[in-house]
Amino acid sequence: MTKKQVSTDDLISVIIQGIEEVKGENIQLLDLRDIENTVCDYFIICSGNSNTQVKAISSSIQKTVSKQVKDKPWHIEGENNAEWILMDYVNVAVHVFQKQIRDFYDIESLWGDAKITEITPS
Repeated sequence: MTKKQVSTDDLISVIIQGIEEVKGENIQLLDLRDIENTVCDYFIICSGNSNTQVKAISSSIQKTVSKQVKDKPWHIEGENNAEWILMDYVNVAVHVFQKQIRDFYDIESLWGDAKITEITPS
């Protein structure tokens, strides 16, 4: 049995669903496809209010993606202190920040050439 290929759009949709499930805030989708030398096609960035919520968001994303599209992150960093968790789904990198850490690093500005879409809770 071969693994069904999941579209990037489907993966993004399921990741956002996982974030919304535990009230992740300020969700943004950065489309990096028109920028040279990027590590992936999309960034999804969101915020949590505490390390507990940041961990919950990360966990919810993993469970939702695993259940709905049978995929798991290729790599995860930052789960121990949960100030900034990076989840690498190859074409899509998910950044889950505590608010003050997100403000400090301001990666949206670093990728200012990206097409940014604000995701409003459904």
